[in-house]
Amino acid sequence: MHRIAIITDDPGWHGKQLTHAFAGLGYSADFVSLTACSFQLTGAGLPIVLPGYPDRLPRAVFVRGVPGGSLEEVVFYLDILHALKMAGVPVYNDAGAVERSVDKGMTSFLLQQAGLPTATTWVTRDREQALAVAEQELREGHFLISKPLFGSQGEGIRRIEKSTDLLWLTGSRGIYYLQRFIECDGDGYSDIRVFVVNGRAVAGMRRRGISWLNNVARGATCECIELDEALAALAVAATETLRMDYAGVDIIHDAEGCYRVIEVNSVPAWKGLQSVCDIDVAACLASDLVERYLH
Repeated sequence: MHRIAIITDDPGWHGKQLTHAFAGLGYSADFVSLTACSFQLTGAGLPIVLPGYPDRLPRAVFVRGVPGGSLEEVVFYLDILHALKMAGVPVYNDAGAVERSVDKGMTSFLLQQAGLPTATTWVTRDREQALAVAEQELREGHFLISKPLFGSQGEGIRRIEKSTDLLWLTGSRGIYYLQRFIECDGDGYSDIRVFVVNGRAVAGMRRRGISWLNNVARGATCECIELDEALAALAVAATETLRMDYAGVDIIHDAEGCYRVIEVNSVPAWKGLQSVCDIDVAACLASDLVERYLH
């Protein structure tokens, strides 16, 4: 049986779903941590060392997670993914897609350059500039969101609502990433997650937060929604802009009735989405990888 490596440090529910989906297509799946991979450039044997693959590289690699660490460690992990692709192994999503999305500053830049509606954003290393931006936004009646440049599941995100909030304004490893807060339409707080696979919006859900932070990991509830044409097209356009095989695209329907892209995730979780929609997300992902890259 042909083997596929799932890159993850925490297989959990998603790993089980993917393993089952690949098995249904005739492929076995193994969990591989990038922390255990290495280069062995001796002229003998495989130059890329993956645990469990001593003699032959996997038929494909499914990237479910890239671990954090020092700059050197993260660059090395991405180097492994780049090298696998250069060695002819399909990498889904590849290192370039991960790089473009894990860096929120680059994501915002690429979305803006493509003319897609997104939040007004500032990224700077200069604390005085960040404070000046925040003070001006508050004077004009806007709230701001301060985020780590790298991060997920709402970790490290704060909302700046008043001048005293500026006292704790700190950069993330020296970088300030600020976005104008977007008020959603309707009551309460909500946003939309659209799951895109190979240029097609396959499912969507609305996340309703118990506060302004609409993360399932922070207690948000999920409800399945029908994807209208404009919403699906925007999610697909965002995914194509960042050149991804698959993505979870976070979108807000703002108070003026417009859709705006907030984030594009290259290693999105889908447990919450799966709990409210009928489509088998893992099966969609596995089928797309196999049909496009292994047939």
